[in-house]
Amino acid sequence: MRYHTRKVVKPGDLNPNETLFGGRLLEWIDEEAALYGVIQLENKRVVTKFMSEINFVSSAVQGDIVEIGMDVVKFGNTSLVLKCTVRNKLTRKTIINVENITLVNLDENGRPTPHGKTKIEYVKDRLAQD
Repeated sequence: MRYHTRKVVKPGDLNPNETLFGGRLLEWIDEEAALYGVIQLENKRVVTKFMSEINFVSSAVQGDIVEIGMDVVKFGNTSLVLKCTVRNKLTRKTIINVENITLVNLDENGRPTPHGKTKIEYVKDRLAQD
């Protein structure tokens, strides 16, 4: 699992139980998945089609630093399937697991379009090719 983004849990991120609100965490995951998809597929028109069962393992509290990890499960013809783990940066304790986040590559008319990708590509490798 590669961890790409870190967030600090702030007062506005908390639920009435004073733990990280699940909706806020899902917002962060969806945004991270979209960014990952845009970078991998080299297309800014990428949307979330599906999220599998979400498993809240533990909670986070104000001041915790959480990190969001994404890995590619598979490349489809027009899609990219990711898995996600969010964990506490300092304790490494898992907060949430999402086994399947399906993103779809769209054309300028909003229709699914083939992306032609078959493996993970890193920006540093693309830059080396230029």
